[in-house]
Amino acid sequence: MDRSLAELEALVRKRICSVCTDRTADDQCGLEQPSSCALFRLFPEVAQAIQSVQSDDIQQYIDAIRSKVCTVCAGQAPDGSCETRQEVRCALDAYLLLVVDAIEEATGKTFNKQGLGAGALNIEIRPRPNLQL
Repeated sequence: MDRSLAELEALVRKRICSVCTDRTADDQCGLEQPSSCALFRLFPEVAQAIQSVQSDDIQQYIDAIRSKVCTVCAGQAPDGSCETRQEVRCALDAYLLLVVDAIEEATGKTFNKQGLGAGALNIEIRPRPNLQL
């Protein structure tokens, strides 16, 4: 199913912005500069990178994003590190699985999420500390 870039962006905005931790109580973008959101600032590259992958392996999507999007993002340092990504302030990185799912669904592909766990995204699950009140 062919969708225009504008249609894909609208679908992704609807899915991601509604769950974004930066949104305000009145459902507006809470970023100081909304245009700084890497997900939408670089959306053409994001859409192209995701559509270039034919796999159910999330790591292949991550690799495509790192090579086709992060490399042109002003936030990434020459050595490939990214402070915004490390501080979990990059919406593209934080919501990548949802973005992949939204774009694949909108274009008629299905992304098999079976077997995805914290390890698939290199996330370390730590027990919540007990707080004494």
